Amino acid sequence: MVFSLLAVVLDNTILNVAIKTIADPVQGLGATQSELEWAMNSYTLVFAGLLFTFGVLGDRYGRKKMLLTGMVIFGLSSLVSAYAQDPMQLIMARALMGLGGAAIMPATLAIISNVFPIHERGRAIGIWAGGVGIAVAIGPITGGLLLEHFWWGSVFLVNIPIVLIALVLIASLVPDSKDPAKTGLDPVGVLLSIVGLVALVYGIVRISDLGTFADVSVVVPSLLGLAILGAFFWYERRIDHPAFDVRHFRNAAFSTAITSVGLVFFAAMGVMFFMAFYWQIVRGYSPLQSGALVLPFAVAQLIFAPRSSKVVEKYGAKAVGTVGMLVITACLAAYALVGVDTPIWMLLVLTFIQGTAMAHIMPPATTAIMNALPREKAGVGSSMSNVVRQVGGTLGIAILGAVLSAVYRDGMEGKVTGVPQQLHHVVTESISGAAGVAERLGPQGAGLMKAAGEAFVSGIHWAALGSAAVALVGALLMARWMPGRPVAVIPEEPTGVDREAAVV
Repeated sequence: MVFSLLAVVLDNTILNVAIKTIADPVQGLGATQSELEWAMNSYTLVFAGLLFTFGVLGDRYGRKKMLLTGMVIFGLSSLVSAYAQDPMQLIMARALMGLGGAAIMPATLAIISNVFPIHERGRAIGIWAGGVGIAVAIGPITGGLLLEHFWWGSVFLVNIPIVLIALVLIASLVPDSKDPAKTGLDPVGVLLSIVGLVALVYGIVRISDLGTFADVSVVVPSLLGLAILGAFFWYERRIDHPAFDVRHFRNAAFSTAITSVGLVFFAAMGVMFFMAFYWQIVRGYSPLQSGALVLPFAVAQLIFAPRSSKVVEKYGAKAVGTVGMLVITACLAAYALVGVDTPIWMLLVLTFIQGTAMAHIMPPATTAIMNALPREKAGVGSSMSNVVRQVGGTLGIAILGAVLSAVYRDGMEGKVTGVPQQLHHVVTESISGAAGVAERLGPQGAGLMKAAGEAFVSGIHWAALGSAAVALVGALLMARWMPGRPVAVIPEEPTGVDREAAVV
């Protein structure tokens, strides 16, 4: 399951490294800024919009079938992406990759919850979460290595061997499982979830595109999405066979854990995303070097995530979760002290501590979510966890990005000297734009980049303080409502699993 998830998580991080090359008219596709945004957003919209749907389908028709289907779609769309001839083809192929990823992600966690008994499930989910953390970290390194030796399409082509190996492993090792109860489908609820999530995520990503909240393309779809999701919850409470029983939110462990997952991803992903620009533009490291600088986070995940279940058994989910969120709060607040020339070793230590804290939050929180639901609904539970994670991370990047952009623009006011008038907007809009203009100015660009670096770092300070405040809210929620010990309401025997295959 960890290997199956590798391609999906790896692809999300590896693309960030290749964006600059894809925009190049000679070495890439000559994609515009808008086309690059849609190459990323098309995946996000489809992925987030269909996560819940594929969880429901997996519970009904078989999680192994959904996983195999998702891997095939993901592999084929990766091949198409690698050989796209223009930006539009890449955008469409990326949307198909989102479709495959939406089928893969919830199935992996649902299968783990059905195969492993409750006393082993926490450690299994810890290993699963550690695998996600490792993939997040090695993605930029892999992308940097590929771009140094091959063309831009190689960042997608690398998925093919992973998919092929995963298909063999899934077919030979993974038992199938599904909900044995033949309840009716809930097409209205599923449709409401798709439309609501797509509208909400679209509004959120428009914040990233525009750098502001005050735009009709942000406000209207966001409010519409929230209204439709509200209708989804209202409808699910009133039918006999809901796609998701919203009464599960009455369970303190479930509701606190799933809220904490969203908050920690909101807080952490925004800062981690912007630090990639800090490494490459402010500090001048190559994509490969900047990717290597994330390795302490991966090492912390690898060491501590699989062991987090033992810590929870000893001290309880409340204590572990609260302390973990407080440590993350402190780490994020510490980014407010980062300067243009902060010693690298300090940032590496900070990254390691942050990874350690997340390794003690995500596995226990995910385990609490899965343990709060019956095993036959594991696909839906996994989907809800992943939806909140995806929306939280996307929202964090968008909102914190808008804060950073506003501070950067203010910091660049009156500092654009020696730049042609027609390029002023490019310089003051983003640090990547300033870097491009500085290259064209030659030696005169050094002063411009110094001002841009200082303005960008100031923006990181404000974004970091905002993310720390969000993480602090998560810590307070954990301390107030998270149960002290994991609560299990699931029978020990797997439901709807091929027992013979599971033993094998």
